[in-house]
Amino acid sequence: MAKHATPLLDQLESGPWPSFVSDLKQLAESRAQNAQGLDYQIPSDAPEDLLGIMELSYEDKESHWKHGGIVGVFGYGGGVIGRYCDQPEKFPGVAHFHTVRVAQPSGKYYSSEYLRGICDIWDLRGSGLTNLHGSTGDMILVGTQTPQLEEIFYELTHNMDVDLGGSGSNLRTPAACLGMSRCEYACYNTQLACYQLTQDYQDELHRPAFPYKFKFKFDGCPNGCVAAMARSDFAVIGTWKDDIKIDQDAVKAYVAGEFAPNAGAHSGRDWGKFDLQKEVIDLCPSHCMSWDGNKLSIDTKECVRCMHCINTMPRALHIGDDRGASILVGAKAPILDGAQMGSLLVPFIPAEEPFDEIKGVIEKIWDWWMEEGKNRERLGETIRRLSFQKLLEVTELPPVPQHVLEPRTNPYILFKEEEVPGGWTRDLAAYRERHQR
Repeated sequence: MAKHATPLLDQLESGPWPSFVSDLKQLAESRAQNAQGLDYQIPSDAPEDLLGIMELSYEDKESHWKHGGIVGVFGYGGGVIGRYCDQPEKFPGVAHFHTVRVAQPSGKYYSSEYLRGICDIWDLRGSGLTNLHGSTGDMILVGTQTPQLEEIFYELTHNMDVDLGGSGSNLRTPAACLGMSRCEYACYNTQLACYQLTQDYQDELHRPAFPYKFKFKFDGCPNGCVAAMARSDFAVIGTWKDDIKIDQDAVKAYVAGEFAPNAGAHSGRDWGKFDLQKEVIDLCPSHCMSWDGNKLSIDTKECVRCMHCINTMPRALHIGDDRGASILVGAKAPILDGAQMGSLLVPFIPAEEPFDEIKGVIEKIWDWWMEEGKNRERLGETIRRLSFQKLLEVTELPPVPQHVLEPRTNPYILFKEEEVPGGWTRDLAAYRERHQR
């Protein structure tokens, strides 16, 4: 019989989707049955009490969790998120319920042996509850007690050869897409970049010294499988400088219906005969494409590398050969000052080991942000407050046209007249003429 009645939580099991409530109940039952045999190091009824305190939160419409100050492992300022409940007498199994973040491998490639090892540690010294993966990217081990933290850390580092992830006002655990290991569109080795920068910046990862959190994410192409440009302070997005490669015969095959668009991925919907003009040309955000019925043309200098045409006709179009990355900065979720997308800082930068060019940009940004950023102010908020132009100055990057949508209307950047050959009048007239076409 359940220890706590949970009528409100039970409602969450009634919908069509799998329910975390059902998973918690299953875990609670399993731990109760194995309480004698496995010799748990935290109360075996922790999942049961977790359900109870969640039910109470639903009843009271307020949280019953509190942050009990800094808790962690010796020498590290991050990796453990301290959690205590405010009803320890009623729910002793979650009196402490700390979260441990474990650094994920690049591309999140795991062996079954490794996963079993993690689960064995957490079954013994934690609640058995996990989250793969959290927003930062880490493997999240949810719910343990203070005396177990050093034991968990020792087993992870000595037996599993894995480190804790980031938490607090520090560098969060870098995350990368599958990159060249699985994807033909990857413009640089995202897994290597993620691993290399994780190794190079261990102090920033484990010893918080920033105004607030800072996230790296590495996307191999603009498709953005780890959503770097929307969810990271420093996004490295694979790109190319030369022409998109076009197989004109394959384009004609798509038009003739010989190949299914979008690699046949239509989710069961019949879209009818493929219309190149409607599905590709008219949807190009910069209107850089044209089709004369026989030849597809792309004006490379106007192309914004959105990937739509390549995704729609992957057998006809492919990324260019002069590859590197773009750097976007300042993206974040809507915690304090609203959600922000990343702003383009470096249109193109080499992205090859040892990634010195990228690290040079990172360290200039950190020097400025650590000096000027307010407490709990993300990089994007510092940029909004002090201007994107100031960021260009501290990173010693020259302003380029890709930084603005239209001359003299961008609130971040004000080019000096002498910096623009021919002056503003000529550039504005050219812009209007191009976009009126």
